[in-house]
Amino acid sequence: QVQLVESGGGLVQAGGSLRLSCAASGRTFSTYYTMAWFRQAPGKEREFVGGITWTGDSTYNTGLVKGRATISRDNAKNTVYLQMNGLKPEDTAVYYCAVRRAGLGYSTAEYEYWGQGTQVTVSS
Repeated sequence: QVQLVESGGGLVQAGGSLRLSCAASGRTFSTYYTMAWFRQAPGKEREFVGGITWTGDSTYNTGLVKGRATISRDNAKNTVYLQMNGLKPEDTAVYYCAVRRAGLGYSTAEYEYWGQGTQVTVSS
Protein backbone atom coordinates (compact mmCIF):
# COMPACT_ATOMS: atom_id res chain seq x y z
CA GLN A 1 0.00 0.00 0.00
CA VAL A 2 1.09 3.57 -0.70
CA GLN A 3 0.08 6.66 1.24
CA LEU A 4 0.44 10.16 -0.18
CA VAL A 5 0.10 13.29 1.92
CA GLU A 6 -0.01 16.69 0.28
CA SER A 7 0.72 19.98 2.01
CA GLY A 8 1.43 23.59 1.20
CA GLY A 9 -1.91 24.71 -0.16
CA GLY A 10 -3.66 27.86 0.95
CA LEU A 11 -4.91 31.26 -0.06
CA VAL A 12 -2.67 33.43 -2.18
CA GLN A 13 -3.10 36.60 -4.16
CA ALA A 14 -2.88 36.64 -7.92
CA GLY A 15 0.72 36.88 -9.00
CA GLY A 16 1.96 35.09 -5.92
CA SER A 17 3.67 31.74 -5.50
CA LEU A 18 3.13 28.48 -3.69
CA ARG A 19 5.16 25.36 -3.15
CA LEU A 20 3.21 22.17 -2.70
CA SER A 21 4.74 19.05 -1.22
CA CYS A 22 3.69 15.44 -1.35
CA ALA A 23 5.28 12.85 0.89
CA ALA A 24 4.94 9.21 -0.06
CA SER A 25 5.14 6.29 2.32
CA GLY A 26 4.06 2.71 2.58
CA ARG A 27 5.41 -0.77 2.38
CA THR A 28 5.03 -1.02 -1.38
CA PHE A 29 6.21 2.42 -2.40
CA SER A 30 9.31 2.46 -4.54
CA THR A 31 11.66 5.28 -5.32
CA TYR A 32 11.38 4.17 -8.96
CA TYR A 33 7.74 5.19 -9.21
CA THR A 34 6.66 8.19 -11.23
CA MET A 35 5.07 10.98 -9.22
CA ALA A 36 2.70 13.59 -10.60
CA TRP A 37 0.41 16.45 -9.79
CA PHE A 38 -3.17 16.83 -10.95
CA ARG A 39 -5.73 19.46 -10.11
CA GLN A 40 -9.49 19.67 -10.05
CA ALA A 41 -11.46 22.89 -10.08
CA PRO A 42 -15.11 22.95 -8.99
CA GLY A 43 -17.34 21.47 -11.65
CA LYS A 44 -14.42 20.37 -13.81
CA GLU A 45 -12.59 17.14 -14.45
CA ARG A 46 -9.30 16.35 -12.80
CA GLU A 47 -6.47 17.39 -15.10
CA PHE A 48 -2.78 16.66 -15.35
CA VAL A 49 -0.45 19.44 -14.21
CA GLY A 50 2.90 17.72 -14.47
CA GLY A 51 4.91 14.67 -13.54
CA ILE A 52 8.42 13.51 -12.83
CA THR A 53 10.21 10.19 -13.07
CA TRP A 54 12.60 8.88 -10.46
CA THR A 55 15.50 10.02 -12.65
CA GLY A 56 14.18 13.57 -12.71
CA ASP A 57 12.68 13.64 -16.20
CA SER A 58 9.67 15.92 -16.04
CA THR A 59 6.81 16.97 -18.21
CA TYR A 60 4.07 19.55 -17.87
CA ASN A 61 0.65 20.39 -19.17
CA THR A 62 1.92 23.49 -20.86
CA GLY A 63 -1.58 24.60 -21.73
CA LEU A 64 -2.22 25.04 -18.04
CA VAL A 65 1.04 26.08 -16.48
CA LYS A 66 3.43 27.06 -19.24
CA GLY A 67 6.52 28.57 -17.70
CA ARG A 68 4.91 28.89 -14.29
CA ALA A 69 5.41 25.47 -12.74
CA THR A 70 8.40 23.44 -11.70
CA ILE A 71 8.21 19.89 -10.42
CA SER A 72 11.06 18.38 -8.47
CA ARG A 73 11.55 15.43 -6.18
CA ASP A 74 13.78 14.32 -3.35
CA ASN A 75 14.13 10.56 -3.65
CA ALA A 76 15.77 10.28 -0.24
CA LYS A 77 12.63 11.75 1.29
CA ASN A 78 10.14 10.16 -1.14
CA THR A 79 8.76 13.63 -1.68
CA VAL A 80 7.67 15.49 -4.79
CA TYR A 81 7.25 19.24 -5.00
CA LEU A 82 5.27 21.57 -7.21
CA GLN A 83 6.45 25.17 -7.34
CA MET A 84 3.85 27.45 -8.88
CA ASN A 85 4.62 31.07 -9.72
CA GLY A 86 2.54 33.82 -11.25
CA LEU A 87 -0.62 32.27 -9.84
CA LYS A 88 -3.91 33.21 -11.46
CA PRO A 89 -7.47 32.93 -10.14
CA GLU A 90 -8.04 30.14 -12.66
CA ASP A 91 -5.39 28.10 -10.84
CA THR A 92 -7.83 27.76 -7.96
CA ALA A 93 -8.38 24.04 -7.47
CA VAL A 94 -7.70 21.07 -5.27
CA TYR A 95 -4.25 19.80 -6.13
CA TYR A 96 -3.65 16.07 -5.95
CA CYS A 97 -0.47 14.05 -5.84
CA ALA A 98 -0.46 10.74 -7.68
CA VAL A 99 1.92 7.84 -8.18
CA ARG A 100 2.25 5.16 -10.81
CA ARG A 101 4.50 2.11 -11.12
CA ALA A 102 5.72 3.05 -14.58
CA GLY A 103 6.93 6.00 -16.62
CA LEU A 104 5.22 9.29 -17.16
CA GLY A 105 1.48 9.20 -17.71
CA TYR A 106 -0.97 11.97 -18.45
CA SER A 107 -4.38 10.67 -17.49
CA THR A 108 -5.95 9.93 -14.13
CA ALA A 109 -6.55 6.32 -15.18
CA GLU A 110 -2.80 5.70 -15.43
CA TYR A 111 -2.11 6.43 -11.76
CA GLU A 112 -2.68 3.85 -9.08
CA TYR A 113 -2.35 5.87 -5.90
CA TRP A 114 -3.73 9.25 -4.92
CA GLY A 115 -3.45 11.68 -2.06
CA GLN A 116 -6.39 13.45 -0.45
CA GLY A 117 -5.56 16.76 -2.09
CA THR A 118 -4.69 20.23 -0.90
CA GLN A 119 -6.77 23.30 -1.68
CA VAL A 120 -5.19 26.21 -3.52
CA THR A 121 -7.22 29.38 -3.76
CA VAL A 122 -5.99 32.36 -5.74
CA SER A 123 -7.70 35.66 -5.12
CA SER A 124 -7.87 38.42 -7.70
